[in-house]
Amino acid sequence: MKKVARYPLVAGTLAALLAVVILLLSGQEGIARLVASLYALAVAAYLAVGMVRRLMNGQWGIDVLAVTAIISTVLVGEFIASMIIVLMLAGGTALEDYAAGRAKGELTALLERVPQTAHRVREGNHDDGQQEDVAATDVRVGDILLVKPGEVVPLDGILLSPLGSFDESSLTGESLPVERAAGDGLMSGSVNGEAAIRMQVSALMEDSQYSRIVALVKEASESKAPMVRLADRYAVPFTALAYVLGAAGWIISGSPARFAEVLVVATPCPLLIAAPVAFLGGMSRAARSGIIVKYAGVLEQLSRIKTVAFDKTGTLTYGRPALVGIRTAGTMTEDEVLRLAASAEQYSSHVLAASVMDAARGRGLPFATATAANEFATHGVRALFDGQDVVVGKPNFVAESVPGVVEMDLDSGQLAIYVGVGGEYVGCLVMSDPIRRETRRTLAELKELGVTHTVMLTGDALATAEHIAAEAGLTDVQAECLPADKVEAVRSLPLRPVMMVGDGVNDAPVLAVADVGIAMGARGSTAAGESADVVIILDDLSKAAAAVRIGQRTVQVALQSIWIGIALSVALMIAAAAGYVPAIAGALSQEVVDLATILNALRALGAGRTDSGGRSKAGKTRAATPLPPSPPRRSAERS
Repeated sequence: MKKVARYPLVAGTLAALLAVVILLLSGQEGIARLVASLYALAVAAYLAVGMVRRLMNGQWGIDVLAVTAIISTVLVGEFIASMIIVLMLAGGTALEDYAAGRAKGELTALLERVPQTAHRVREGNHDDGQQEDVAATDVRVGDILLVKPGEVVPLDGILLSPLGSFDESSLTGESLPVERAAGDGLMSGSVNGEAAIRMQVSALMEDSQYSRIVALVKEASESKAPMVRLADRYAVPFTALAYVLGAAGWIISGSPARFAEVLVVATPCPLLIAAPVAFLGGMSRAARSGIIVKYAGVLEQLSRIKTVAFDKTGTLTYGRPALVGIRTAGTMTEDEVLRLAASAEQYSSHVLAASVMDAARGRGLPFATATAANEFATHGVRALFDGQDVVVGKPNFVAESVPGVVEMDLDSGQLAIYVGVGGEYVGCLVMSDPIRRETRRTLAELKELGVTHTVMLTGDALATAEHIAAEAGLTDVQAECLPADKVEAVRSLPLRPVMMVGDGVNDAPVLAVADVGIAMGARGSTAAGESADVVIILDDLSKAAAAVRIGQRTVQVALQSIWIGIALSVALMIAAAAGYVPAIAGALSQEVVDLATILNALRALGAGRTDSGGRSKAGKTRAATPLPPSPPRRSAERS
């Protein structure tokens, strides 16, 4: 009954067709003709109402052929053919839903895996048997959860058990189990392995990464495929060709039935169904690779990308700068320079600040508490400790308050953070952030895919930026950029469409103005993820090339499906105009055309070469995967 309620036109058409068959078998051909004709005309009138509305809005749809085909077959007495056309159109909706369901399989799977309950260990009882089942939305940060074998990790957290194995394939595209050790982050939505584990919750349900992913998937699954518009581009010439061939057949044969027979095989189901199915398949295929495409239209843009712009820190590089040296001016020890710099940097949200603090912690240096602190975005930070003014950041920024700042000679790929204390220059911290191992390979693959211009946009000094650009194989670099400079740079790039890849909070504006914005990694800032058109769940740059490849493959399959449908329909129209395809046979043949084009469109789901590496060949992996949320970070725009 649910199927009947969902597809009333299909059910009604089958009932009417059955009644017509019974009437014919009982010798009531006149009544059968009347029932079939009235039903077909009623359906045509229903379709015509929608068609007229679209025409009034300036939208020429190819459904005009379907309405004309029904009316013409009724007028020439081919009432069985008219019923088959109606059934074909009604069944096309069910067929489209089935194909769309297949195409959206990966997106639907992500939505269906939303955790609902959690096993919370009662306070003071960490025994596996002392837990209570609660709604995932009732769990609080700091709660201890038990995750049983084969269960979905309900919220982001930290692994407490010594070791665990997790299936993250539906989130990151990593096909093999990933091992985690005590203290490692766990991402909600991953599936626990063969042993029960304990974890401590680090984020509420609404703040967990899986909830963010689900929101993106819902947005993606509700978007409309742009290839419907592309199919409509062919509507006018295809409709005109059908009418011309039909009229030619009528004139040559002298029979109006030829006109109806041509229109029967010109019904537009392949153009209406195949392209959207291909796009849904492409989005699902991307999700399987750990790439969430938020709108179907993005795939068409991805297929035509000519320029790719990259942020540097956290995108082309790992985004975890390490301290490689401290150069003092001779008035303080290395540890004292580092301690004061880290004490000031604790009041900054910059990615370099976190690296400086990590270096100080690694040496066991205590942080001082400031009586006043102020961050100057992209330049540095200034803090007051017991009446002593500490300035940390770019050389020009520090030099405004401290005389005698001299820029250091650095090795390629290094950057320096300058430190002034009490109006005196005391030294600098030398940092290094190597490029990702997949960066060069990704740039090479983008070139193979037709990308002719690659550019790095960074706030780093020119010497550092040029070294990274040369090492990665970029064609251009723009250094010392503020966020507004990046936006203007992307707007002015001549070769379009332009794709921008970034991960920091300062990348959000430039991701929004690019033709396609890609946010890197599940740990990327919420602002960047919301501004982006594509979110790469796995912290893997090669997925940017995979997204372009999937876009190209999807559009190729969609266009191929459209042209297969057009070619087969035109061949049938010519045969019908010549009198070789009777109306009933033509209606049945058109259904075969529908199936052929839809099956071809489902090839967009195929597991071709979409990933650019990053998967292990055998055994378990400890590859980089998404971790629970970290504080928002900025791209490295200080040098």
